[in-house]
Amino acid sequence: MSPPDVRSAARPAPDAPMVEIADYVVDYEIRSTEARDTARHVLLDSLACAMLAMKFPECVERLGPLVPGAVLPGGARVPGTAWELDPVQAAYNIGVQVRWLDFNDTWLAAEWGHPSDNLGAILAVADYLSRRAVREGGAPLRVREVLDCAIKAHEIQGCYALRNSFNRVGLDHVILVRLASTAVATRMLGGGKPEIVDAVSESWLDNGALRAYRHAPNTGPRKSWAAGDACRRAVTHALNAVRGGVGYPSALSAKTWGFYDVAFRGRPFEFERPFGTYVMENVLFKLSHPAEFHAQTAVECAMRLHPQVAGRLARIDRIVIETQEAGLRIIDKTGPLANYADRDHCIQYMVAVPLIFGRLTAQDYTDAVAADPRIDALRERTLVRENPRFTQEYFDPDKRYIGNSVQVFFDDGSSTEKVSIDYPIGHRRRRAEGMPVLLRKFETALAGHLPSGRVGHLVGLAHDPGRLDAMPIHEFVDAFAL
Repeated sequence: MSPPDVRSAARPAPDAPMVEIADYVVDYEIRSTEARDTARHVLLDSLACAMLAMKFPECVERLGPLVPGAVLPGGARVPGTAWELDPVQAAYNIGVQVRWLDFNDTWLAAEWGHPSDNLGAILAVADYLSRRAVREGGAPLRVREVLDCAIKAHEIQGCYALRNSFNRVGLDHVILVRLASTAVATRMLGGGKPEIVDAVSESWLDNGALRAYRHAPNTGPRKSWAAGDACRRAVTHALNAVRGGVGYPSALSAKTWGFYDVAFRGRPFEFERPFGTYVMENVLFKLSHPAEFHAQTAVECAMRLHPQVAGRLARIDRIVIETQEAGLRIIDKTGPLANYADRDHCIQYMVAVPLIFGRLTAQDYTDAVAADPRIDALRERTLVRENPRFTQEYFDPDKRYIGNSVQVFFDDGSSTEKVSIDYPIGHRRRRAEGMPVLLRKFETALAGHLPSGRVGHLVGLAHDPGRLDAMPIHEFVDAFAL
């Protein structure tokens, strides 16, 4: 067979991964009750995170229209605010709110990320479409439809993450938020398979954001709005595609110029399983502590040890943390920490605070708390190393553990027990224990920002899945507005 003519302008068939996404988004029928139940909790948890973020001026300052005055009455609402915006900017706003505190759900594999980041795009588009439909005499979108969109976005992002490590080529995981949100939003806006393929091709042509803002010495608050930016870009691609924008069929595989050659060291993507509902069913919730997820079980270990060490802090000789290889690579950090974003990605900091105070909250990453000299003193005495078992079970598809252990040694030669936890309260294997905690998180978050009558109404909906699922999505979002 003769080699292809690289000079030919004939457009090839679309790359298979883009077609497979389109086929899944359009054709797959969701039948998993567990996936829908989990998606409902993801929605509640994400809105809880959004309400909690409204307590932080740095987050609130980023909300609203990109250009002052550029509002859209009757557009998409931003929860916890009075803003009504076009769906592109609303997607950014909601994405920022959900992600700001690093407290929403998580997926860990070869690539990590936060699949509920996609709700920035999904909620904005759904709210906009539902309001428009009602104005034009049509039927509104229901919460159940939003849950199905979330399941598919989770699946796309999570299945790509299982075998494809974007972080190892220096790209940030929000590239997969943009991918999943682009595909789902295009379908929501009326696009079929050709439009989804075209929109997804545009997403890949964007390449990806560099991870420099997540790592020392450049860690900064961009990590809190990067997912919102990905959502904004995704809705832009979706809107352009349904208006007839031209796609790029070999955006991935084109020699020299395609994503594989430019950004992925010439390798095609690998996949562990076909798209279904696996990711939503196995997603990890952050329920007790706003901490980078590789450290969640380390924080739980430190909380258990607090009563044993709180009165002996000055006698601590060393603290030994064992973690997974990914945790060692991402959040093992020494030296000065410049800001809250540095602190919530430092495992030594996230262990020191609960050892000292018996807590870890979003406020504990502020300058005021970080000024306590005991925190850095403990950080300097902390050794972090890999436990190969934790790494192995991290990648095991039947486990997906995120193990850590913590042990404290004192200057008289004594030590605490070595506390080891394989998976946190937000893990699938602890759903029965975790979901009541999630609902308390939802109620507490709302009570801190919304009128009490509204809180009672929304908490009632949270405990009545049938009524919530049938509710028009714009009425549900209205209940969060100020």
